[in-house]
Amino acid sequence: MIPSNADLDFDAIIIGAGISGIYQLYKLRESGFNVRVFERGTDVGGTWYWNRYPGARFDSESYSYGYSFSQELLDEWDWSERFASQPEILRYLQYVADKFDIRKDVQFSSDVKSATYDEDTRSWEVGLADGSTYRSRFLITGVGILSQPTLPKIEGIESFSGQSFHTSRWPHSPVDFSDKRVGVIGTGATGIQTIQEVAKNVGHLTVFQLRPEWSAPLHNSKIEPDEMDAIRAGYDELFEHCTRTAAGFIHDVDPRNTFDVSEEERYEFWERLYASPGFGIWQGNFKDILTNPRANRAISDFIADKIRGRVNDPATAEKLIPKDHGFGTKRVPLETGYFESYNQDNVELIDISETPIQRITEVGVLTSEKEFEFDFIIYATGFDAIFGSYNRIDIRGVKGHSLKEQWEKELATFLGIQTNGYPNMFMIIGPHALAGNNPRSIEYQVNWVTELIRHMNELGLTRAEASVVAQDEWHDYVVEQGKDLLRNEVDSWQTGVNINLDGRQKRIVGMYSGGQPSYRRRCEEVARSGYRELNLK
Repeated sequence: MIPSNADLDFDAIIIGAGISGIYQLYKLRESGFNVRVFERGTDVGGTWYWNRYPGARFDSESYSYGYSFSQELLDEWDWSERFASQPEILRYLQYVADKFDIRKDVQFSSDVKSATYDEDTRSWEVGLADGSTYRSRFLITGVGILSQPTLPKIEGIESFSGQSFHTSRWPHSPVDFSDKRVGVIGTGATGIQTIQEVAKNVGHLTVFQLRPEWSAPLHNSKIEPDEMDAIRAGYDELFEHCTRTAAGFIHDVDPRNTFDVSEEERYEFWERLYASPGFGIWQGNFKDILTNPRANRAISDFIADKIRGRVNDPATAEKLIPKDHGFGTKRVPLETGYFESYNQDNVELIDISETPIQRITEVGVLTSEKEFEFDFIIYATGFDAIFGSYNRIDIRGVKGHSLKEQWEKELATFLGIQTNGYPNMFMIIGPHALAGNNPRSIEYQVNWVTELIRHMNELGLTRAEASVVAQDEWHDYVVEQGKDLLRNEVDSWQTGVNINLDGRQKRIVGMYSGGQPSYRRRCEEVARSGYRELNLK
């Protein structure tokens, strides 16, 4: 007997009102489904709602990041900068929400704490922090892979009497650092963006760095009206181009190998990339810099020399040059004057691998050498990536099995969209999916999930679950696609190693790295076959 929808509150529940959740709601509602989104925050925006720290902005070109599904939206919205800042991005997503009346189906200030699958009714029961529960046929997670913040494992964090906050939980009201003593712990992507902005108007800034990161210039600029008109006229070609590049950015890998050209040609090419906007130096470089150790050493030496040329003090420059991984083996932060910040008399760099932090005190930070007194402490210490946004919710599948416990044993999904044992649960940008310029991947995956749900509805099917065989084959394929990448030998969020989390030292391949064309090709094969890799009932 096919379970009825009569006792369900919704056809689908979506967790999160960020870029994924907004578009998934739009698509399902367009298809006539009854949908509810539960969102922790007080408005739409996801990443761009929570991350309000100074300097937060796109690292992919604004016009390649926005939604492509609505011609009206493309015609109406003008981007003001090549790489838009957080306030503009949030305004854009709020504009989208207004235009498509998104908020009427979003319940804000609603923190999802549990999700439990009921085999008898083939439905999910979702529990909120306030104790309320709701049931739906389908559960879709738009929780993101970088949304659960982590604080460092440092004693005494609660004892500081000044103001302190994680970059992703920045106050909604302006923070004035002029004439203030500020400490920043962390020099990853958010740390770099924060430091370069805070340094512009601060009494004294002390940066505590454990591991330096490679970084390259952003080269941001305003978009003038005539340029925006030209961008708008070329949107179709732009989005089509993005489907063909490896990670959905406008930059495409150079077909040559690093040592196919002369040294003079090589350095001319790199100088041109270094002077160009965006990810060209990373995503548009020679095709072997991320797989060939010798080629990677060459580009790393080039970037290291750039850092030495921008930082006045040689000892400080050397501290800012990574020694434990090569350029591009982690996602490359883009910066504007970050390295020059350390040329200011009121900015100090502390290498905590040499001078460890012992504890946070009531007045500041105590290291092995001295106590630093601060008015503010900023934690730019990143996220519990990939796992954290799922682990914070008690997700229980068939027979009450825990998703957290299952993934602790082995991370496995099918297409990064489904996991065996959790029927009717679909993940947008889940583990082993393709990340990069995320909205390009998000739109594709949302469309794929929507078509599957429509297919099931047309046939009167109420249960979809990835088969064990399909999941195992996808896991092996993901690992195979990443086998030559130097990044999989590096400790980073992409390999599941997080220094801020106890016991998270098992290296994994966290995301699909075979590129957009192959990812989409595989997804389309599944759809054309009638979803034979899924157990449909």
